[in-house]
Amino acid sequence: MLVGVPKEIKTHEYRVGLTPAAVREYVAARQEVIVETGAGAGIGATDGDYEKAGARIVARAADVFSQADMVVKVKEPQPQECAQLRPGQILFTYLHLAADRPQAEALLKSGCSAIAYETVTDARGGLPLLAPMSEVAGRLAIEAAAFSLRRHAGGRGLLLGGVPGVLPARVMIIGGGVVGTHAARMAVGLGTQVTIIDRSLQRLRELDDLFGGRVQTRYSTIDAIEEEALAADVIVGAVLIPGASAPKLVRRDMLPRMKRGAVIIDVAIDQGGCFETSRPTTHDAPTYEVDGVIHYCVANMPGAVPLTSSHALNHATLPFGLALATLGLKALVNDPHLRNGLNIHRGRVTSKPVAESLAFNFQPASEALAA
Repeated sequence: MLVGVPKEIKTHEYRVGLTPAAVREYVAARQEVIVETGAGAGIGATDGDYEKAGARIVARAADVFSQADMVVKVKEPQPQECAQLRPGQILFTYLHLAADRPQAEALLKSGCSAIAYETVTDARGGLPLLAPMSEVAGRLAIEAAAFSLRRHAGGRGLLLGGVPGVLPARVMIIGGGVVGTHAARMAVGLGTQVTIIDRSLQRLRELDDLFGGRVQTRYSTIDAIEEEALAADVIVGAVLIPGASAPKLVRRDMLPRMKRGAVIIDVAIDQGGCFETSRPTTHDAPTYEVDGVIHYCVANMPGAVPLTSSHALNHATLPFGLALATLGLKALVNDPHLRNGLNIHRGRVTSKPVAESLAFNFQPASEALAA
């Protein structure tokens, strides 16, 4: 199979779909790889590095999309990229379609088979291709909060960890999954007061054991969210419903009662965000203010640390990508966990959460592949 890697074009997205080390693995598996010139610049990988790994360099993204049987990316395809996809082509990348109807419509129109990293599963019920970026985003969330709390950034002028004699910041984390856990690790390490809210009692027990009493845990109710939000200096939105839109858990009417200069970090913004007042931002202009509350809603947070992120992502995606390159769509038939990643197939929505979020007709992936 001919595998293609275009340069990412989303604003301040420096990650790359395949690192030179990953390309070498594809070539060793007797696959041909083409890479757009400059695709690895954001991680310091030159065209020469890719050629040494066995790839062929092409001059334009159009060359990748017109030649490749499978396109491997990081972020969702932008409109001009969707327009270049074609029937029978495999797209392997993050999609986050539940909050992006225009992208879903463009992928349906293209006739391609679009496999989303974020809905591929594993035998334990986890999301192995989302986990590495969730780990990065969770840790970055606390770094972003620390900066946004500074007075010149519009925040309260508060040091996250405080100093002797001065209380540290109060951090509320909504969601105790991978993002929430790694955000808590960073926040606890800086000495903040951390409360994690989740609807799984089992997960709350696990978190209590994991942190040895260094965080407070609360079962998620409307009252609990409101009480913690009004007391918090930082709120990290880390809620995930795989493939579906994030629930709006912090309402607009709560903001005027929150602390002036408090900071909201919405890591769920790719799935529509879990605050009513969230809207996507970029690394160019990461924050905005609503009712005195600072909102940080960058939709590609791990793109700020592309070297770490690209390698972590490639380590996770490599076995699945190699299976697709070797077997084509048969890999989806053979592996139900990889099949769960199929969101769009030849003009059909094959992810039930996406179909429900966007009010599209749904066809199970197994049926779509059989047809």
